[in-house]
Amino acid sequence: MPLTPPITSATPSGAFDRLLTIMNDLRTNCPWDKKQTMESLRHLTIEETYELSDAILGGDMQEVKKELGDIMLHLVFYSRIASETDDFNIIGVLNSICDKLINRHPHIYSDTQVSSEEDVKRNWEQIKLKEGNKSVLAGVPASLPALVKASRIQEKARGVGFDWDNKGQVWAKVEEELQEFKDEFNVADDTAIDREKAEAEFGDLLFSLINYARFININPEDALEKTNRKFIKRFQYLESKAKEHGKQLQDMNLAEMDVFWNEAKKS
Repeated sequence: MPLTPPITSATPSGAFDRLLTIMNDLRTNCPWDKKQTMESLRHLTIEETYELSDAILGGDMQEVKKELGDIMLHLVFYSRIASETDDFNIIGVLNSICDKLINRHPHIYSDTQVSSEEDVKRNWEQIKLKEGNKSVLAGVPASLPALVKASRIQEKARGVGFDWDNKGQVWAKVEEELQEFKDEFNVADDTAIDREKAEAEFGDLLFSLINYARFININPEDALEKTNRKFIKRFQYLESKAKEHGKQLQDMNLAEMDVFWNEAKKS
């Protein structure tokens, strides 16, 4: 006999309970869902997170809604798996995050006074240290992509006051790192370079640029991804136009390609 699916609810608690019921049904009766482990779901969760990111950058709110649902399913799935071994359950997960939010917002739930967003961030990091974190940077996942990790490291350091006073100082650091990078090779010739040193200086330059982006409220990951998308769109226009003219890109010179590239920029 098929199971009767739980009906749609008009309340947040009812809708969440509907999801939990469906998850329990699937875990008990679906061969694929029964087989899954935290490890097997991990890469799928990462994929869903990137799909959500794409939807947000694309400004597609219906797609954002869909991807949020997918991620919510994964969170419930992990909790259900853990409940089967009595490690934790969804109630513990939800109460845990509620307790953390209350504890880390003493300016809302206690008598701590704050006057700015920076005060809130500073309190957050100090509370984390009191909770047992050995380092302010301990909360930065080691597996984060390097660009995102650099940004988070800098934000964490700023939270305890380790930061430049103004953006002028940060830009001076960018210029300093750029010169140090340039010093590792001569741009006018093909003289062999010490690639290890050049790589280190290039990393320092990127780190300083990310720092400057933070000072002027630019998310470097979003900025780079938008540039990636812009390049892809223009390059695909170039490919399309070349095809229309019966040409292959590999048979065209740069000047010929630039004609279509500039058209793409204007469009």
